[in-house]
Amino acid sequence: MTDDPPGSRRPRRLAPLRWSVATAAFQIEGARHADGRGRSIWDDFVEMPGAVLDGSTAEPGPDSWHRWREDIALAVELGVDRYRFSLSWVRVRPEHGRPANRAALDRYSRMVDALLDAGVAPFVTLYHWDLPSVLEEHGGWLDRRTPFAFAEYVQTVVDALGDRVADWYTINEPVSTTLQGYAIGELAPARTLLFGALPTAHHQLLAHGLAQQVIRSAGSGRVGIVNNHTAVRPASARDEDLAAAEVYDLLHNRLFADPVLRGEYPDLSMLGVPDLPVEDGDLALISRPSDFYGVNYYNPTRVGAAAPDSPIPFEILPIEGAPTTGFGWPIDPQGLRAVLGQLADRYGDALPPIVIGENGASFPEPDHSSHTIHDAERIDYLARHLDAVEAARNDGLDIAEFTVWSLLDNFEWADGFTQRFGLVHVDHNTSLRTPKASYSWFRDRIAASRAQHEAGAGA
Repeated sequence: MTDDPPGSRRPRRLAPLRWSVATAAFQIEGARHADGRGRSIWDDFVEMPGAVLDGSTAEPGPDSWHRWREDIALAVELGVDRYRFSLSWVRVRPEHGRPANRAALDRYSRMVDALLDAGVAPFVTLYHWDLPSVLEEHGGWLDRRTPFAFAEYVQTVVDALGDRVADWYTINEPVSTTLQGYAIGELAPARTLLFGALPTAHHQLLAHGLAQQVIRSAGSGRVGIVNNHTAVRPASARDEDLAAAEVYDLLHNRLFADPVLRGEYPDLSMLGVPDLPVEDGDLALISRPSDFYGVNYYNPTRVGAAAPDSPIPFEILPIEGAPTTGFGWPIDPQGLRAVLGQLADRYGDALPPIVIGENGASFPEPDHSSHTIHDAERIDYLARHLDAVEAARNDGLDIAEFTVWSLLDNFEWADGFTQRFGLVHVDHNTSLRTPKASYSWFRDRIAASRAQHEAGAGA
């Protein structure tokens, strides 16, 4: 756990960095009751009194279920190589064990065709947190049957779209589902199981392995998982703080990366918890080589020892003097460089090319705007994190792609519409889209990067 830049590695000729922007179905689609859509754990969450900060329900928000063509036009105008978006499990399979929803598949199919016609590759996320409610009623990600239900849904998607979609994320940020969804209840399904949530980590990773198997069997392109990573910093050099930071690094980073990249779980004995529900063959399936490894990064995490009566052995502390986002997250691009170097040092040749699957920041902005918002803080955040990516590439790391979260202001989970990450401002009452200054900046950054690479190739 060090923030030192990675050591010297063999220089290599850098391929051009690919560019993308991202969204997620529940956060942008709206139209929760349209076209035969089923019910997810997030439908349950938004109806819990007080669960969402502003009481919103994701309606209408960007209303991308109906206005998806506007989203594609915005992505095309940016000049991105790929558009990362998720499919709604409960639209595709509204009822577990029942036939697929042809209307939803046709809508996603039209979207894929429109992207390809415009020269933007679709990069599909198969699971971005919208677990069907009926599965949660039977245990959700605590239940070993859920990964197999997920594989059935993935098979349906691949049968419908696999002839045109070449790039797939299986599971998005399983750490968030485990720690925030099942351990402390900040996200759906709002359980508070603490270390009793850890079986959900294994079942999500098993779902990744099963989904990757489905995609490989169909010959349907490139596939990988996307994990959230953070640079873990001990609060001090005291043994207690170092031990607390080690536990947090294990839970946030290694628990989700080691099985995928090493085929084994880290030693959890220090936590005093039961063994994970691993069965014969699970780890071999989870660790089958992927085509890329997705990294979502937003901020570093400072960790200290918890009070003696705390049910968990660590405490997350502020980073004094660090600027923060609207969420209060500390801003430190060197944390991203440290994470990338740590992945390379820990996993070596087992680490496939890295895709930055999400990077971005929310800042306070008006709900309604009739003019371009000059979001200089977001531009600075993205520019400095891109510099960190380029520095890591120059260190010899194979980083293939950079993705901005998010194309649009959207429903930010338990914070509702109070946090805005978008390059494009969205009036959540009218769904009107207005590009911000960061949108133009990112478009120009992409164009300049391509011109620089072409000039270098021709030299």
